[in-house]
Amino acid sequence: MIINNHLFPLMDSKGVLDKEFSAQDFAEEQPYAEMLDRYKDMACNYARMENAIAVLSDLRTNASYIYYGKFSRMLKIGKYGREGKVPSIWEEEIFKLIHPDDLASKHLQELCFFHFVKCQPKKERANYYLTSKLRMTSSTHGYIPVLHRMFYVYVPTNDTLWLALCLYSPLLFDIPAKCLIINSVNGQMMELDKQNSTRILSVREKQVLNLIDKGLSSKEIAATLHISINTVSRHRQEILGKLQVKNSIEACRIAKDLKLI
Repeated sequence: MIINNHLFPLMDSKGVLDKEFSAQDFAEEQPYAEMLDRYKDMACNYARMENAIAVLSDLRTNASYIYYGKFSRMLKIGKYGREGKVPSIWEEEIFKLIHPDDLASKHLQELCFFHFVKCQPKKERANYYLTSKLRMTSSTHGYIPVLHRMFYVYVPTNDTLWLALCLYSPLLFDIPAKCLIINSVNGQMMELDKQNSTRILSVREKQVLNLIDKGLSSKEIAATLHISINTVSRHRQEILGKLQVKNSIEACRIAKDLKLI
């Protein structure tokens, strides 16, 4: 299967992600501290077992916890076996080592992945992770190939994205595409960076959303596009479902951020 990011132009993907993350509603009654400790232990264990650099980002508090496996010695960052904490969900110390072209693609891929996961049934969202190839500067070998993996963690009681776990490790063997979404349950791989996809809005849905954004009613949209009101209603529901929003105002906002309209 192929997932499209052609409709997400190379814009400020990082800025759009910031907007969407900050717009989420975090239920205050959750035992965040206890759950966070469990995920911090997981991130630390990944770093130890795989000698990777593990970054656990908390979107609720805008903080990241970085665990340095032995791979960090090749990159000359952090201290092996130590934990670092930064007041941001973006690991800028690591980003500085990524090839600029790959860094721009990385943020764009994560934006696409965010929307892909939101469109999946809640019980299946934890099945997916993102994997991609990056070029990062080492202390002695110039740019080296690196495997990047990212997992999203949602608040247990709702669909609010809470944590993002990123893993950086040497690319030991090639993967069949620059970026893949992988279902860890059945092994299905979905490729990013291609043009054709049904995951984003169709041409007709974009036409409908453009007219909604201009303030037209369903009746007026039906007359303009020479379709029935029932068809307009169906398109409205499809748009809300694909963008995972509750109303047309939110749909227009997100679609503009993503340059879909």
